[in-house]
Amino acid sequence: MAEETSNYNAENIQVLEGMEAVRKRPAMYIGDTGERGYHHLVYEVVDNSIDEALAGHCSTIDVIINRDGSLTVCDNGRGIPVDMHPTQHRPAIEVVLTVLHAGGKFDGSNYKVSGGLHGVGVSCVNALSDWMKVEVKRGGKVHHIEFSRGRVTKPLEVIGECGAETGTKVTFFPDHTIFSCRAFKWETLCSRLRELAFLNKGVTIHFRDDEGEQHHEETFHYDGGIDEFVEYLNANKKPLSPIIHFEGEREGVTGTVQAEISMQYTESYSTLEQTYTNNIHTIEGGTHLTGFRTALTRTINKYGADNKLIKDKDNLTGDDMREGLTVIVSVKVPQPQFEGQTKTKLGNGEVEGIVASIVSDKLMTFFEENPAVAKTVIEKTLLAARAREAARAARESTRRKGIMDGLSLPGKLKDCSERDPAKTELFLVEGDSAGGSAQTGRDRATQAILPLRGKVLNVEKARVDRMLANAEIRTLITAIGCGFGEEWDISKARYHKIVIMTDADVDGAHIRTLLLTFFYRKMPELIEKGYVYLAQPPLYKVERKKKSEYVLTDGELTQKLLTLGLDDFEVEDGSGAVLAPERAKELLTLLAEIEETCKLVEERGFDPQTLLGDETAQGSGASMLKKEFSALSAFGFAAPDYFGGKLKALLDDVRAHGRQGLSIYRFKGLGEMDAKELYETTMNPEKRYMKRVKLDDAVAADRMFTLLMGDEVEPRRKFIEDNALNVRNLDF
Repeated sequence: MAEETSNYNAENIQVLEGMEAVRKRPAMYIGDTGERGYHHLVYEVVDNSIDEALAGHCSTIDVIINRDGSLTVCDNGRGIPVDMHPTQHRPAIEVVLTVLHAGGKFDGSNYKVSGGLHGVGVSCVNALSDWMKVEVKRGGKVHHIEFSRGRVTKPLEVIGECGAETGTKVTFFPDHTIFSCRAFKWETLCSRLRELAFLNKGVTIHFRDDEGEQHHEETFHYDGGIDEFVEYLNANKKPLSPIIHFEGEREGVTGTVQAEISMQYTESYSTLEQTYTNNIHTIEGGTHLTGFRTALTRTINKYGADNKLIKDKDNLTGDDMREGLTVIVSVKVPQPQFEGQTKTKLGNGEVEGIVASIVSDKLMTFFEENPAVAKTVIEKTLLAARAREAARAARESTRRKGIMDGLSLPGKLKDCSERDPAKTELFLVEGDSAGGSAQTGRDRATQAILPLRGKVLNVEKARVDRMLANAEIRTLITAIGCGFGEEWDISKARYHKIVIMTDADVDGAHIRTLLLTFFYRKMPELIEKGYVYLAQPPLYKVERKKKSEYVLTDGELTQKLLTLGLDDFEVEDGSGAVLAPERAKELLTLLAEIEETCKLVEERGFDPQTLLGDETAQGSGASMLKKEFSALSAFGFAAPDYFGGKLKALLDDVRAHGRQGLSIYRFKGLGEMDAKELYETTMNPEKRYMKRVKLDDAVAADRMFTLLMGDEVEPRRKFIEDNALNVRNLDF
């Protein structure tokens, strides 16, 4: 031991400075090196442009996914300073992009508020990029500098003139030796850029994707700011009130705190509260949310009592007053302090009182000027309170019987023997038939089975009292063990894997969606903790030469048949040249996709050939056909080769060749598998394939659950019509 200790001295202490530290421990700076961290790079660069907008110097931001997979952010702000830094003795832009905690956001003279106060944003992006190129328009000159993995590769130089134009253009390519993700996702970036445009009234954000085949392009600009944000969130809900907007500012400890609130009541039973500090989404809430809630409760109680709309016996709670409410709370704080597990909870104490003061004053004024709206809001609150009381009575009744508090587990639950929740799994199984197979085949030590009969209640359309009257819902709550409502306690979860295991058909998908709606709306912490999973049972069993293989999807089966079919099979392109095996498989895969699209178009009542030839035709069907047939030209073929039967025959021949000697069985449901098959394919931890349910975008999730599961029929019909041709795995 003495010898080992003597070898541990100053030479063993490794000091990582600047860019080296970021590259060595990237997750410390951007969260992770997966998909989320990959996109966080973009947010860091865009946030600099938004900070310029907050300071009043930027009105337009362009974000472009380039053809090579790099990304460009360009703004018309003042441009990063390019003059020599007084102490670093190199251009200021080089300091900003290569030194941590360097930037213009610390002295408070240029940026009163900022989303990137940590000073590590753009320099971290530089450190984690394979390369970065920056252009600055400033002082009538266009300046250019290049980096690789945080180090200068091309010093700052003047490459042109720009007159009075100013701005910064940053182009970077993430280092794929660090990130597991390999491409930027349009939908992910769209969501954040749209959010930023809502939060920064009047700023225009252009977003374009030049890498993908469809070349998406969208512009976000909202003169109505967060009022339009609320309108967007409530697009598929029935409003009970107009959008109520108020804003104000008060002096805080570190300077002027500005608060802006937009809210609207709907007929929904759920609440959506989105809070932001300096454009940062404070997912865990914080003092601004506490201030809003306090003021809302106080104001409704006071107005209701003063106008004899609320009586002492009504005993309203804050939850009652927020039922059906969608609210955006956006504050600008000079020096925000962030707390919580993910550093997304605002901790500045003075903000609570400031927000509460603004909301109390302005909401009371609104109610006094709009008594009809105030009465509607209070009536909604009273109904919520009555439902809560009914639910409480139902809970008390069931508690006396030992139900819902874990003292008496439901009889249909086949529990496991292990008591450590980190080691246990609960399978929610569709029907008694599949439940029987799962129960017989499971690992009794760690796997519990709960068969669900029929389709559980759609909680999107049901108040809490009706929900708790539903036997299947009560059974779920009891089995999970966390309680419900005021008694909720995530630490009491009896299983850390809750697996939804339904048939791979339309009914199974519906049951899965109903269960996800229940978890998202009523037990969101289960999803946030990563406890909810989706089982992926196979669609097919393929047998060949007495050997069995299970196939998960139709696409996987198609690929298997094409691979087998191309053995000893030559495929020629349009010119008659024999294609290499991999190239031949690409052609056959494309033909299979065309065949599927044509079938879907025909099911919608259209002729694929006519639709393809109609230049004025719009919609997903026409665009998909044109995209797929344009790809066909790379193999020397055109539409007549397919519709004339030549390519159809080729596809059929290859598939038929692949099917020789194969026996293919399509599972219609989990109940068709025996216990051993179900365990080996879907429940065995060593072989199964499961998906963990994650919540990446609360706004998108709320809109989708409201759209698919809510009361409004028209938006749902339009969604189905717009997306029908994108479906690739649906039974009819």
